[in-house]
Amino acid sequence: MPIYERPTKSLMGDWVKEKKLSPGQIFKRSDAVNWFAERYPKIKRKTVDMHVEGMSVNNPVRKHHSNIKPGSGHDMFYKLGPDQFRLWAPESDPAPKYLEDFEKQATDIGNQTEPPVDEPGVEGSREFAFERDLRNYLLKNLGLIEPDLKLYEEEGITGVEFPVGGRFIDILAVDKDGRYVVFELKVSRGYDRVVGQILRYMSWVDQNMESPKPARGIIVANEITEDLKLAAGRVPDIRLIEYQISFELNAI
Repeated sequence: MPIYERPTKSLMGDWVKEKKLSPGQIFKRSDAVNWFAERYPKIKRKTVDMHVEGMSVNNPVRKHHSNIKPGSGHDMFYKLGPDQFRLWAPESDPAPKYLEDFEKQATDIGNQTEPPVDEPGVEGSREFAFERDLRNYLLKNLGLIEPDLKLYEEEGITGVEFPVGGRFIDILAVDKDGRYVVFELKVSRGYDRVVGQILRYMSWVDQNMESPKPARGIIVANEITEDLKLAAGRVPDIRLIEYQISFELNAI
């Protein structure tokens, strides 16, 4: 539910009108953030940031916003580069990207025999699909990991592949005390370097999200290596979990 009578996306239209943005005029996220801080201080800075990004029709982060659909009122801006935006020009700019467009693209990649050469970090279509399945399973079973653990969500912005400074948290959840929980998923082995990765995400959350306590982390992997156990052993706010997959065949 929105904090005020109208959601952030609607209030963003008020900012555009008051600022009198003209076609082609470039602005930064901070321009919107400062306006909201003055008029609607209860709305978090990060919420405004993510709305500017998500309301940009060509921005890949739109796939992380569950409520962005045709006619939802989110098609307002066009992203030019890092922290550079302007109004979307429907007559000349590309059509908006929606969740189904990204899902189709992911399916097309997964159906390829070999991973595309321009996709660094993709080790194979099978592993790509497997990581998505692991994430989706955990999303449906957060309560099995910890009672009352819930996926972060605010005005349609969810904690699924939550954007953090050009990178993405696999799952951002909130525990019963309102503390943020950062998940890092590894479909195979988890090595000691994962500790540095999740600590970076946890620190980003501490600096950019409002919380009564510092964020904590959970690393989920098929195999937790001894190196990872040693590294995480010095960090009390990181928990390690191994998962297993089993199949059962029944004759018909």
